Amino acid sequence: MTVIAHSAYHTVRQIRGLLRQPVYVAITLIQPFIWLLLFGALFKRVVDIPGFQAPSYVDYLAPGIVVMTGFFAGGWNGVAILNDMQRGTLDRFLVTPARRIALIAGPLGYQAVVTVIQSLIILAVGWVLGARYSGPVGIVVFLAAVVLLCSALAAMSNAIALLVRQEESLIGFVQFTALPLTFLSTALMPANLVPGWVATIARFNPVNWAIEVGRTALGADPDWGLIGTRMLALLGFAALLTWAALAAFRTYQRSA
Repeated sequence: MTVIAHSAYHTVRQIRGLLRQPVYVAITLIQPFIWLLLFGALFKRVVDIPGFQAPSYVDYLAPGIVVMTGFFAGGWNGVAILNDMQRGTLDRFLVTPARRIALIAGPLGYQAVVTVIQSLIILAVGWVLGARYSGPVGIVVFLAAVVLLCSALAAMSNAIALLVRQEESLIGFVQFTALPLTFLSTALMPANLVPGWVATIARFNPVNWAIEVGRTALGADPDWGLIGTRMLALLGFAALLTWAALAAFRTYQRSA
């Protein structure tokens, strides 16, 4: 129970810090709307291509934008722990009774809360623009997939922050991974309409796993077998990177 309480404290602590930055909050909410409107208008005629199986491009695009937004946000999660290191806050926590695992679990909990809120807003905007979803069960399953993906990347972001201890290196990592993994998925175009090598990479891309869960769960006839395998893969991916973040934290402790 103490671990849960300590983790909740660090989650709330980061949420309070976010609420003190209203401009940042506004930008993070507006940006996915721009993507949804821009890509939706730019590529809306692709539904006329033979083999494109979606009633409208916005309907196809909305799950991809949700995953893209959460994925990028997860990549920046390590910035908070870098700030704590630079201010000496993290070292002060190390001499308190705070459970060490909570120092990693707290930021992941914060990322999960923000991801759910942001995803629901994007899905609502997508619905206004014409996207349609199967029902609340599909939405909950999709949100769980996005949270697993974002938590995995947030854990990796924290691990890199603890190891390199430089904001520039963390920014470079996010830029190096986020966009390529997004474009090597079916976020913007179905697998049967992209080059074969892109479709092959997408099969092993965690970003694409979450997108597949979203499109399948939100569709009229969900393939629960596909959803189950992709969710298990995302769970394993998140567990592996969380373990990596805890290992990086132990390395930081030994050097502190």
